[in-house]
Amino acid sequence: MAEVIPVTRQPEPMDFDALVRNPGLAWLTQNNINPNAPPPVASQLKNYWTHSNKALWEAYGGVCAYLAIYFEWVSGASSTDHFVAKSKNAGQAYEWSNYRLSCLGPNRNKHKFDDVLDPIGLTPNTFELNLVSGEIRLGQNLDAKTTAMARKTIQRLKLDSPEHNQMRQRHYTQYLRHKDSQTLRELSPFVWHEAQRQQLL
Repeated sequence: MAEVIPVTRQPEPMDFDALVRNPGLAWLTQNNINPNAPPPVASQLKNYWTHSNKALWEAYGGVCAYLAIYFEWVSGASSTDHFVAKSKNAGQAYEWSNYRLSCLGPNRNKHKFDDVLDPIGLTPNTFELNLVSGEIRLGQNLDAKTTAMARKTIQRLKLDSPEHNQMRQRHYTQYLRHKDSQTLRELSPFVWHEAQRQQLL
């Protein structure tokens, strides 16, 4: 499951220490960078996290944490989003628990901002869909804080853009053509979740 629906944290790969955490923290030490503080220049951090890109894609089944759509590894669209931005905490650059599988688009839109809801631990039904138009909307019965953050999340990630709406609309229309709910679930989990919640499957 993903941003618009809750994501379950996946176990850390067995080789994560050797490939990412240990060399990353050693590099910070060698460069006199406090792992618990913002780095002098985030863009200059050694990118050991790329060593776990494929493992991240596999662990989360190729589903973008922010768009809740499946994408193929060979598309080249896979990226590691650091939920706590590298510019805010150097050590979090090398922590599996801070990684969210993301397509390039939402990762770029999120950038270093911290006004986006974490898909891991997201309250169920924070977001809802108009399946005819593909338009996203806030869920009902949210508290004031969650409502404000959910609205910010939509704006920051551009989840209400015409292109996003068309994508979700197209996924549901394709489902209606073939009535294959399992394929819809695998390729577009948010649309599947909403269709199920609205008893349209």
